[in-house]
Amino acid sequence: MIALLSASVIWAFSFSLIKQYLSGLDSNLVALIRLSLSFAVFAPFLRLKAINRTIRAKLILTGAIQYGLMYTMYIYSYRFLTAYQVAIFTIFTPIYVTLINDFCSKRFHRFFFLTALLAVTGTAIITYSGGRFAGVMKGFVFMQVSNMSFAFGQVYYKAIIKQNPGIRAMDVFGLLYLGAVLLTAIPVCASTDWNEVNITARQTLVLLYLGIIPSGICFFLWNTGATRVNTGTLAVFNNMKIPLAVACSILLFGERPENAFLFVIGMVIIISAIVMNEYHATLTPEYQPVNKPDKYP
Repeated sequence: MIALLSASVIWAFSFSLIKQYLSGLDSNLVALIRLSLSFAVFAPFLRLKAINRTIRAKLILTGAIQYGLMYTMYIYSYRFLTAYQVAIFTIFTPIYVTLINDFCSKRFHRFFFLTALLAVTGTAIITYSGGRFAGVMKGFVFMQVSNMSFAFGQVYYKAIIKQNPGIRAMDVFGLLYLGAVLLTAIPVCASTDWNEVNITARQTLVLLYLGIIPSGICFFLWNTGATRVNTGTLAVFNNMKIPLAVACSILLFGERPENAFLFVIGMVIIISAIVMNEYHATLTPEYQPVNKPDKYP
């Protein structure tokens, strides 16, 4: 649980750091640098002799979608959104995980779909701001592509590990970041104007921090912590970064919602959707806790 809490708190600060210090940089380049640093952290731990080429390719593909496409869309959304809006729009990731699982297992949980609609209502209330609504909706769309990419990666990675129980996460985690680096390198090579790239010393420090700690170490902390708690606790922590990030953006970085009343109403609706979703998950047999920790964190 400490690992999950640590990752959630660290991620809460990341939203505002990106908005405050990196929003002027090429979003594709930011994603590439950040993920390259994460790959550098885990590359020394790669142990691939016992991993066949098919599994390697699957892991690289997983990383390309879960981290590469996710970060590309996520960072690009800051062109249209405030940091707290980006944080709020990550609310849908656990729901996408559920829906993707339902699709793969050929089942449908109506209650989770209804809580998703409730969460959509809450975000619509928060994001409504007159003439800027269209711009906010662009950012919302990019964030949903980001959320779905991250959700797909979680489901697919879990399936790979389940089918190959001899794999240790530490031995292959670098392959996920390799896939992410390969994907984010494509738009950088295709469109980045290197003559316009001017990264300051402060931005360099922020990139180093984000790449090594939130993108690198925290994802591994999350993966490890997830094997040591029950499903309900994991779901709660999956959403904990959202109110933390919103509080950080408003209290520490001076962002203000354009309509405080609608913001409060929307947050109440979203939190209600979270509580209902988590409570129902504890009553659903296939979402019950697995008390025995995974052997391969």
